[in-house]
Amino acid sequence: MVTNRRLLENEGPDFYPTPEWGTKALMDYVTFDGNILEPCCGDGAMSQVLGERYSVISSDKYDRGYGEVKDFFDYPYLSCNNIVTNPPFNIAENVLSHALGVATHKIALLLRLSFLESQRRYEKFFKSVYTQPCTVLVFSERLSMYPKGYPVKGGGTTSYAWFVWDRHKLIQAPKLEWIRPGFKDERIK
Repeated sequence: MVTNRRLLENEGPDFYPTPEWGTKALMDYVTFDGNILEPCCGDGAMSQVLGERYSVISSDKYDRGYGEVKDFFDYPYLSCNNIVTNPPFNIAENVLSHALGVATHKIALLLRLSFLESQRRYEKFFKSVYTQPCTVLVFSERLSMYPKGYPVKGGGTTSYAWFVWDRHKLIQAPKLEWIRPGFKDERIK
């Protein structure tokens, strides 16, 4: 069996483009006010979908032919209302920490569902009403994340969810929602 990891080794570190329907699912469940920064834009898959409705600033540490080549951690985004991204999982905690310091409205990160686990993340993000997400949107159908041109059959092998933080809301417990089955078929062109 060929896995995503093996297919994507030559594409650079941790590059898993977000399928169009995965971004559209977020846009069906969450609205944003102001501009959106996509700091891990890769080949622009997510930025292009978000750009249909919002003003998007796109950047990435690696040059994949889309957006500005800039490391998210190298400079602050002082005029950033929202951050929406699918960060490399190995730096997801750092991306979230930085995003919590620069986003003025909302943060939406596409993460493995297992991001909910670990004592360290509990202490760092989930224990406090100031740093816990307001909503976790779980995909009922799994995302398949392959570069453009690879045939996609069925769902992926990893469970994902959109984790959403609203900087204007303090909540006592995150809301758990499911992105309903059938959404993928409705949104695939």
